[in-house]
Amino acid sequence: MKKILQDLAYSELESLILSLGEKKFRAKQAYDGLMRGKKISQINLPAALRQRLLEEYEDEPVKIAEVFSSADGTQKYLFQLADGNIIEGVLMRYKYGNTQCVSTQVGCRMGCKFCASTLGGLVRNLSSGEILAQVLAVNALHGGAADKRAVTNLVLMGSGEPLDNYDNVIKFLRNVTAEGGINISARNISLSTCGLVPKIYSLADENIPLNLTISLHQTTDEGRARTMPVAKKYSIAEILKACDYYFDKTGRRYIFEYSLIAGENCENEHADGLVSLLKGRPCHINLIRLNEVKERNLNTITEKQAYRFLGLLEKGGLSATLRRQIGADIGGACGQLRASRLNDKKDN
Repeated sequence: MKKILQDLAYSELESLILSLGEKKFRAKQAYDGLMRGKKISQINLPAALRQRLLEEYEDEPVKIAEVFSSADGTQKYLFQLADGNIIEGVLMRYKYGNTQCVSTQVGCRMGCKFCASTLGGLVRNLSSGEILAQVLAVNALHGGAADKRAVTNLVLMGSGEPLDNYDNVIKFLRNVTAEGGINISARNISLSTCGLVPKIYSLADENIPLNLTISLHQTTDEGRARTMPVAKKYSIAEILKACDYYFDKTGRRYIFEYSLIAGENCENEHADGLVSLLKGRPCHINLIRLNEVKERNLNTITEKQAYRFLGLLEKGGLSATLRRQIGADIGGACGQLRASRLNDKKDN
């Protein structure tokens, strides 16, 4: 596999162009073309320069292979990477803008039992440029440009654990928020982690004021360990301490994701447990009705039951919302589309 030009920050691209004996302005031409989601072969550059770049760099590191459209306006994408691996992403439409969910790894090794991304384990990390290229491809698909984005918000909640691919994710964040590029504000970016405590401290020190989201899903370490193997390594108390540090460093409140699983975490005792854990903290709880994965024996609850649980949290003084279910008719949850494609290949 060749190198990926989208991995480079503008200053690095400029150095590359100068090293090839070209004028500095060619770097801006190349960068602007990449930010518009173009292949190297489509960028307005001298033919000889394009050819030299193509000798070392992938023309199209991330390609939209298929698009699936939901009745509610959500779109799901199957991306093909240059090495033949596949990942997926989602574009969700809201009144405030379009939010793209991006993947950070091919597969995942965290083993959470409610998630389809981890079914085949971790294949490999994505480079910073492969993460960025997902955004550039979808932005271009919907007619966006760097100065008028079709993608306005990002969530790192697709396949993979972002903090398990720390260095590439940090470089992606710096490149996607860079002035002169697609320049999405860090405040419009959310990063979701299952709770890799040391990396939360590191992230707080990066001075990137994004929205930190923690997959909690339980009120005790014992209960959490039943569905999240990471809970055997990092306790809820350790996660809360890391969240305190994140808030002190960034001033940004943090968010807890809580998937409602029938018979597992949505009784009165669990609501009381959340109130005891989180009341008075600068946080928000995002309740999610479980997206059922056929390979797992976990079930969701009804909308009425979900709103009842929400009411208990609000009565207890917590800030909480119930996430609107979208894209269910196209397998909107992360990992579902890729898993079905891999199963199809096994059957053929």
